[in-house]
Amino acid sequence: MGKLPSPGTLVGPESLARPFRGLAIVVSSSDYQLSWGRFPPAVCLDHLQASAFARKPSAGRGGGGITRDNWHKRRATGGKVVAMRKKRKFMLGRPAANTKIGAKRINVVRTRGGNQKFRALRLDAGNFAWGSESVARKTRIINVAYNASNNELVRTNTLVKSSIIQIDATPFRQWFEAHYGVALGRKKGAAKSKKEGEAEEEDVLSKKRSHHAQRKIDARKPLAKIDAALEEQFSTGRLYAAISSRPGQSGRCDGYILEGKELEFYVKKIKAKKTSK
Repeated sequence: MGKLPSPGTLVGPESLARPFRGLAIVVSSSDYQLSWGRFPPAVCLDHLQASAFARKPSAGRGGGGITRDNWHKRRATGGKVVAMRKKRKFMLGRPAANTKIGAKRINVVRTRGGNQKFRALRLDAGNFAWGSESVARKTRIINVAYNASNNELVRTNTLVKSSIIQIDATPFRQWFEAHYGVALGRKKGAAKSKKEGEAEEEDVLSKKRSHHAQRKIDARKPLAKIDAALEEQFSTGRLYAAISSRPGQSGRCDGYILEGKELEFYVKKIKAKKTSK
């Protein structure tokens, strides 16, 4: 048989041993003697770490990530379905974004075709439209007031599409007063708060304008009429709005201010929820 190879040496394919990918590892002389003509392919030199040549265990038919297909489900009769192909990338299921209110944090997700989705994890502001006035402003999101599908989303302040939220009314009040020259949501006799060392902002209502600008504002004043329920909200500084975008897909929390019958409907729902507690 000749001289046995020393422990820790590599035996090439020209030897009597059956190689694994061209090389066989000899750990000890006893291994060589016991496996004459065939070496164990996955023996490690230090007996502690797995060999680089060792075959990794496969995940199996039921392994891998979460998918949204129905090949892995049984038929309505209870019979098994044979998977005709392996799992595909477009069938994967991703975890929900569960967008919360906070400093903006958005993750970019690579999707089919090299496109991108923007997964909003935290948002604190969004663009909201005032439909009857045909104006939109970026404003701060305060809290979630109502969700038709799940009260847990209200308790945790989770931003999802069609949720009813409260937003800051200041940007819309400022626009209304500058556009129509009429006070909106101001409490009578309320003193203005000033910070020391900070110049007082010029009041929009008493601001001096050119004759041309003043004539335009005077012509708009007869049109400065809003719903009583909406005007009451302006006095509190908060407006009810509905989210029309998908924060977990677009990375934005945009929507519109509730008005008319829709506002009346959701105010009843919110009051009913508060009284039931």
